[in-house]
Amino acid sequence: MDILNTINWRYSTKEFDTTKKINKEDFSKIKALLRMSPSSTNIQPWHFVIASTEAGKKRITKGTQGFFQFNEQKVMDASHVVVFCARTDTNEEYMKHLMEVEDKDGRYPNDDIKQMIFGARNLFANMHRYDLKDLQHWMEKQVYLNMGNLLLGVASLGIDALPMEGLEMKQIDEEFGLREKGFTAVGVISLGYRKESDFNMPSKTPKSRLPEEEIITLL
Repeated sequence: MDILNTINWRYSTKEFDTTKKINKEDFSKIKALLRMSPSSTNIQPWHFVIASTEAGKKRITKGTQGFFQFNEQKVMDASHVVVFCARTDTNEEYMKHLMEVEDKDGRYPNDDIKQMIFGARNLFANMHRYDLKDLQHWMEKQVYLNMGNLLLGVASLGIDALPMEGLEMKQIDEEFGLREKGFTAVGVISLGYRKESDFNMPSKTPKSRLPEEEIITLL
């Protein structure tokens, strides 16, 4: 992967070609990108609802009605749409589940290290829960790391994407019963292939970023 070509090729796709669909091999890679994203203390506080059928995407558009209706077509025309959900709590049951999965995967060389990592993860979670009082926000930060990971990853596969916060997340929560399951929607990414008429393509609307000397300090 040529990273410079990739970052200049990708952009927020506004029009998707409805005749082009993501194949099974690339979809497997997309799921791997979602699973393997980094997160603080490996807490993985996420769940993903992925729609590729017309019926599934239609359910996601429950969140694009009214003020956000400008995003409805960007959901319906995409090949696949991912709803990113964050946990609403990190209870003891979940923390133990994480530890056991890691143990099964061979992450711990001995029990002392297993208990040390378990304690450290709880320490961080409790710091955000009680001291900083931003546990939900902290977990959502991890989900946004995942979103960024997916955007770059799919671009390396030649797949276009559009990240969106412009949906009524409460409607998404209700449609998929997320809150009852301990999650809440925080964002959506539509995936597919750009339509040649898309005004936002870099060849038509050049990308613009602040200059390097303004945003980077070298020491």
